[in-house]
Amino acid sequence: MIGKSALLETIAGKNRGLLATEPERQAILSAIAQLEDRNPTPRPIEALDLLEGDWRLIYTTSQGILGIEQVPFLKLGQVYQSIRALEAKIYNIAEVYGVPFLEGIVSVAARFKPVSDKRVDVKFERSILGLQRLIGYQTPDHFIHQIESGQKFAAIDFSLDNRDQQGWLDTTYLDENLRIGRGNEGSVFVLTKG
Repeated sequence: MIGKSALLETIAGKNRGLLATEPERQAILSAIAQLEDRNPTPRPIEALDLLEGDWRLIYTTSQGILGIEQVPFLKLGQVYQSIRALEAKIYNIAEVYGVPFLEGIVSVAARFKPVSDKRVDVKFERSILGLQRLIGYQTPDHFIHQIESGQKFAAIDFSLDNRDQQGWLDTTYLDENLRIGRGNEGSVFVLTKG
């Protein structure tokens, strides 16, 4: 059985999955599955105090996220999934780097609705793409406060009303500082908090 610390060691140095070879990916997925079998929170969607916060992505198989590195001159910085449990909101925030002074943000805001002990349906509502300097980006929490206060940004800021902008997310492991999720596109996400 692989435990939490072994999983974190296996993930270390893989740059959220960008540097993982195929055998390493398979070993990571096996370690994730073993840890999911020992989830200490059997009803994670009801554990609002554990879900709440700014979670930093440390590993994923999501090509939507990892694909940012495919864009010329762009490098993926920190990626966060911030959950505001009482408001039933999720904010995905990716910091992007490349040309000096043109650091960017790629963000999507969504609402979620619990549909089981582990699953939420997610409806994406708004996307913001812009330069960190023009937006006044400092931290995920500060950025979310700006969004929630109704601030308009000097950025590409548009609503997502299309039915295709929906999905689901299972929380398959949750403790005070580690969360594992699986999405509707088959992607796996490992995130830490604190």
